[in-house]
Amino acid sequence: MRFLSFFLVLLFALNMESTAQILDSKSTITVTGSAEIRVQPDEVVLSLEVQKLNKDINIAKKQNDETVAKILDLTRRFGILPQNVQTNYIAVDMQYETASEYGRKIYDADGLEKRVFRGYLVSKTVVVRLTEIARFEEFFSDVLKTGLTEVKNVYFETSKLRENRDKAREQAMKAAKEKATAMAAAIGQTIGKAITITEHAPSHSSFSAQQNVMSNFSAMGSGASNFEGSETFAPGAIKVNAQVTVTFLLQ
Repeated sequence: MRFLSFFLVLLFALNMESTAQILDSKSTITVTGSAEIRVQPDEVVLSLEVQKLNKDINIAKKQNDETVAKILDLTRRFGILPQNVQTNYIAVDMQYETASEYGRKIYDADGLEKRVFRGYLVSKTVVVRLTEIARFEEFFSDVLKTGLTEVKNVYFETSKLRENRDKAREQAMKAAKEKATAMAAAIGQTIGKAITITEHAPSHSSFSAQQNVMSNFSAMGSGASNFEGSETFAPGAIKVNAQVTVTFLLQ
C-alpha cells in the first residue's frame, strides 16, 4: 500500500515536470471561454408554511396537523409522488406580547415591561415539487384553500440541469478555442493542442416567483378561494452558465 502511494506521487511529480518542460520550451496562450443557455422550466418547487397559535399546545398541534394533512391529501389528488413531498419536524415556540393599557405599556415593580403569554406557536413547513408545471395555477389555487399561513417560496426549475450544463460546458470549450484561434491569428500564429483545461464552478439561476406569489396571497387575505381570477404566472427562463480556462500551445 505504501509502495503504491509512493508510485502515484512519483508519477504525478513526473507528469508535472513534463508539463513544465513543455511550457518552458514552447510559447502558450491561455484563454477563458464562457457560455450561457436559457432553459424553459418544467418543474416548480413550493415551500408552504403552516402555523397555528393557541394557549393549549395540544389544540395548536391538532390544528397544525389538520392543515398539513389537507396539503398532503391535495398532493395525492394531484398525483405528486411521495419523494417529491417533504415535511419538517414540528417546531414549538412560546409567544408573548407587551402588555398595555389605554395605549401605554405596563411595567412591573422592577421597571420591566410586563409581557402577556399569547400561546404556543406550532409550525411546520411542507415542500412540494410539482413536475407537471402546466397544473401549477390549479394546484396553487387549491393549496391556498387548505388554511396554510404563508407561501414562503416558489421556484421554477428544470429537471434537465445536468444535460444543459453539459451543453453549456461544450459551448464554453468551443468559445475558448475560437478565442485562442483568433488571438493567435492576429499575431500570425496558430494554436496547437491544449495543455491544461480548468472548469470553473458551474452555476444556474432558478426563477423565483416569491414576490408575485406573496403579493397575490396578501391581497386575498382570508378570501383565498378567489384565486381563480388572479394574474397568470409567467415562469420565465432559467440561466445555465459554464466557464472554462484553457491553455494552448502556440505554433
